[in-house]
Amino acid sequence: MQALSSRPPQDYVGRFAPSPTGPLHQGSLVAALASYLDARAHGGRWLVRIEDLDAPRVVDGADRVILGQLQALGLAWDGEVLRQSSRHHAYREAFDRLRRQGAVYACGCTRKEIADSILHARGYLPAGELPYPGTCRDGLHGRPARAWRLRVPQGRVRVVDRWMGPVEQDVAAEVGDFVLFRADGMWAYQLAVVVDDAAQGVTDVVRGEDLLGSTPRQKILQDMLELPAPRWMHVPVVVNAEGQKLSKQTGAAAIDVRQPLAALEAAWRHLQFEPLQAGEVSAFLAEAVRRWARRWRIGTG
Repeated sequence: MQALSSRPPQDYVGRFAPSPTGPLHQGSLVAALASYLDARAHGGRWLVRIEDLDAPRVVDGADRVILGQLQALGLAWDGEVLRQSSRHHAYREAFDRLRRQGAVYACGCTRKEIADSILHARGYLPAGELPYPGTCRDGLHGRPARAWRLRVPQGRVRVVDRWMGPVEQDVAAEVGDFVLFRADGMWAYQLAVVVDDAAQGVTDVVRGEDLLGSTPRQKILQDMLELPAPRWMHVPVVVNAEGQKLSKQTGAAAIDVRQPLAALEAAWRHLQFEPLQAGEVSAFLAEAVRRWARRWRIGTG
């Protein structure tokens, strides 16, 4: 399959794409379950992709643990599992295409230099992600390249999310030219996910709300690479008692696969459904698919 297929979406193809930095926790199960239910409710395929590009954070054997957890929870995927670590050639192809368009440039800025530039220009640092001020757009001025960035076009990017509704962002102003490739050889998530979704024919992306902010950047890349954009659905994330997103970094516990129904029921309730009483995993998932289809009016014309 070509890395940069531009064919229009055909039948429904969804995917779940965990990073192998540890076992699945309840927060990641919410995204997995929503993605699985949406695919099955559409009568489509559900793929699993291991996003293991960030080698320093990858935990040895975590991919096998994750796949075992999905199997224990009855979340059976279709086809082979794709691993991003085997896809460097595809990311290079996309990168080179953008570079030929004049859309990529080298950047020598450190994070501290970016923060200092923003502080000098604004008098304060905005909360969250720091927008790149374009320091190296006109050249490195003798400094070594630390990364390569995309020249973000001006204008607001609009996407329609199936859960959140219309979303708009001025990426040039709020994010700036974002990184595609680092000098240490690491490809950026934004580029890799766009290339892989196109290569796998993904028509629908169902994932956590924490990734909603990445969507306009991915839409820009899809447009520039002439790739089809999937439909998006971003579901609410699970937070801990302190209001932090549940994650491995905040000490989220691994799913107890000895009690798969309890884990599935908790994820189901977080997706704002009424409790679903079932005696076994297969019965739970079959009824959950029916209710998901009814809520989102899938197959009703």
